[in-house]
Amino acid sequence: MEMDKNLRLHMEIVGAQTVEALEKNGFLAEFLPDRNAARERLLALIPDGAGVGFGGSMTVKALDIQAELTGRGCAIYDHHLAKDPAEADDFRLKQQTCDLFLCSSNAITRDGKLYNVDGAGNRVAAMIYGPKEVVIVAGINKVVADLTEAEERVCAIAGPVNNIRLNTGNPCTKTGECMNCSSAGSICNIATILHRCPSRTKIRVLLVGESMGF
Repeated sequence: MEMDKNLRLHMEIVGAQTVEALEKNGFLAEFLPDRNAARERLLALIPDGAGVGFGGSMTVKALDIQAELTGRGCAIYDHHLAKDPAEADDFRLKQQTCDLFLCSSNAITRDGKLYNVDGAGNRVAAMIYGPKEVVIVAGINKVVADLTEAEERVCAIAGPVNNIRLNTGNPCTKTGECMNCSSAGSICNIATILHRCPSRTKIRVLLVGESMGF
């Protein structure tokens, strides 16, 4: 079903404003109309034979690029595909030094900040320092007004849904909202705010004009 033209125009306005704010904060950023355009752009950014880390993003997973990258000789470091815990840990370490690290963001503010919550810290660590380039793919549904709304989004949507997806059994999987738990299996141990692009990390944001991920 084709998106309503008025909703599409609104998304384009919000997308353009957010991209401009991200660029003012030192990030590379661009707005892409849909996931097909995002997939094409992402594949164009990845050289043949590159080492590519995957940060567990359902948005990136939806673009379905791993098979094509493997066919182009790329090494894939996705800890969710590891054969055992030791290999998963090895992939997490390689994500810190790969050619490109691919992930999403839990929330992006309209004034160009990136807000993320993590469990082990490998995803947010790789976003901040280490890889030659970080590419963040995010649907327009991740855009919020400010950092207060970013935190609210994680508590109300991203946190509970990802806990359900990972079958953690944490309290939010039953209540549907963050309970500020101290569970041993918490995936919300670390929160990071990228107010500006880190000085030694190249971060590119591909903002997609449709809802993607959680």
